[in-house]
Amino acid sequence: MENNRENNRGRGNDRDRGNRRDGGSDADGNQYEEKVLYINRVAKVVKGGRRFSFSALVVAGDRNGQVGIGLGKANEVPEAIKKASKQAKKNMIRVPITSDAKSIPHDVIGKFCSGRVLLKPAVEGTGVIASATVRGILEAAGLQNVRTKTLRSRNPHNVVKATMDGLKNLRDFERIAKNRDKQLAEIL
Repeated sequence: MENNRENNRGRGNDRDRGNRRDGGSDADGNQYEEKVLYINRVAKVVKGGRRFSFSALVVAGDRNGQVGIGLGKANEVPEAIKKASKQAKKNMIRVPITSDAKSIPHDVIGKFCSGRVLLKPAVEGTGVIASATVRGILEAAGLQNVRTKTLRSRNPHNVVKATMDGLKNLRDFERIAKNRDKQLAEIL
């Protein structure tokens, strides 16, 4: 026990949190992987000096088409990450993934405020070509072959929310055929 305490020096109480990379499972038993995308330190000037607080932007996904993002704010970094990961698990969306190339079905531009993210499908073997924040979201969703371009705003919050908007706007061919009351072969 003494040796364990020495290894965790300065990292807070990790007893009930488990491995930070593997976010554990939710009520349904799904395994979610969590990744911290961005941590921001904010200083508030008060009478006695500066008071620091932290905000954390976290993505959670099952690498099988489900992904969510969360923003947590607290006076300590671990608490902010914990709040953000809890919110990320609540904000899950389903992403359609093509079975052959583990890519997206079509081109899409996600928009949020001044941020724009262009997502394009890619052939097998291309990999995820994206910035660090976009890459974290796409890998958590389980996408393996996607090309992206961040347009206009480079603010991590706008980029992350624009990426999520793009993923929400994706439609698979089965859903399109169902909405048009046609067979899948008729629209392809």
